[in-house]
Amino acid sequence: MPRVTTGFTGTLRPDEEHDEVRFVGGDLAGARAAGSRFLECEVVGADLTEAGLSGTRWIDCVLDRVTGVAPDLSDATFLDVSVTGARLGAVAAYGSSWRQVGVRGGKVDFLNLRGATLRDVTFEDCVLLEPDLAEASLTDVTFAGCTLVGAQFSGATLTRVDLSQAKLVDPMGLTSLRGATISRVQLLDLADAFADQLGIQVS
Repeated sequence: MPRVTTGFTGTLRPDEEHDEVRFVGGDLAGARAAGSRFLECEVVGADLTEAGLSGTRWIDCVLDRVTGVAPDLSDATFLDVSVTGARLGAVAAYGSSWRQVGVRGGKVDFLNLRGATLRDVTFEDCVLLEPDLAEASLTDVTFAGCTLVGAQFSGATLTRVDLSQAKLVDPMGLTSLRGATISRVQLLDLADAFADQLGIQVS
């Protein structure tokens, strides 16, 4: 990623373009920047609480240690983006598009990815509490060393999705896991849940 040379002290507005800008601290809290484009930008330690970022485009960007509750990233596009150490809650990212994205470390509660498209995405060593992947499309997605609690997969389309290195706690929509890889240990751990969600009686 090219060196970021420009600081930012202004107010974000909808449909703006930001190239090689470094956002630090609380600059994005409560922002109203729907439809904006961020190219080769860094967001470091920023508070995204209730940030209105729907329809934004993030290209070749870094989001480092971002925090906040209820950011709106619905219908956003992420291309070649790195997210590290995030601490976020109630993230609205339904209908979003992710490609060549790496999410490493951190914890995200109630991540709404309904109907989202994820391709070439890696989640590594992070905790996802009740992520909603219903009706989402996942291709070449890996969850390495992650903990997924109450993940919802109902209606999702999975192609080469690797869950074998993740800890799955009370997943839902297991009948939609066709196209995923899980370990033999996971299969044994989830056997009762599979039977229950398939309507199979075990005696």
